[in-house]
Amino acid sequence: MIAHSETLASPEAVAAALARSRYLADDSLATAIFLAIRLGKPLLIEGAPGVGKTEAAKAVADALGRDLVRLQCYEGIDAAHALYEWNYQRQLLAIRQSAEQEVDIYGDRFLIDRPLLQVLRAPEKRLLLVDEIDRSDHEFEALLLEFLSDFQISIPERGTLAAASRPVVVLTSNRTRELAEALRRRCVYHWIGYPDVAREAAVIMLRVGEVAEATAQAVAKAVCEIRARPLAKPPGIAEAVEWANAATVLEKGGSPWPEAFRRAIGVLIKDEEDLSYLTPELTRIVEEALG
Repeated sequence: MIAHSETLASPEAVAAALARSRYLADDSLATAIFLAIRLGKPLLIEGAPGVGKTEAAKAVADALGRDLVRLQCYEGIDAAHALYEWNYQRQLLAIRQSAEQEVDIYGDRFLIDRPLLQVLRAPEKRLLLVDEIDRSDHEFEALLLEFLSDFQISIPERGTLAAASRPVVVLTSNRTRELAEALRRRCVYHWIGYPDVAREAAVIMLRVGEVAEATAQAVAKAVCEIRARPLAKPPGIAEAVEWANAATVLEKGGSPWPEAFRRAIGVLIKDEEDLSYLTPELTRIVEEALG
């Protein structure tokens, strides 16, 4: 594990560090991560669901030796969930117990740190992942701008709290809606697409040690063809890894190829209509992939 960002002296060093954290990054992603860390800017990663955006953030945190603080976005998320909130019950209790004595009800002991404030307080120890930012609304994006610009938070009762150093921040988006231009301008940008067959096979081998190389290659080829179909929910890399693992388990239990792949299809395809669409051709796809 790498303890300090200063040791990631080049994109090649970043790629090597991520590989030790079991994440295979190509040169363009490694370069984007290197520049984001070196320039002290947030990294915005976009791509289809399942291409490895969140896993990339986890691998960066692991490579830097930092705790991952994850802010999962959703419709209606607000400052109380992202920045901070006051412990009102504790404030009221303190007021009652203090009788006529003055009490500072806006001290740290009454402040509940949410993800952004957690990272702001210890930027050298934590990495902030703002996951699926496209699920939030434009108002929440606007709320993030102060933090992403100056890495500070304004608390009316306390004033402005600023980070002692620039934290590492990764934002991910499935691009279900267009993000504001002001947000994009503050970030280093990278798009992750589905990997080619060779890279996906390498990922499968890295993630599931018991899968044979030939099996990993076959899974990667089959999944590549399956993704080319008009599916409602194309399988991600994680599903490909699970399919290889599940089929291997079934094969060791006595199911021959390609029957093991067909029986394990439920870990790859997670939509009934997609399953019905693929079932008639699944055996052919797997047989061709197996060669």
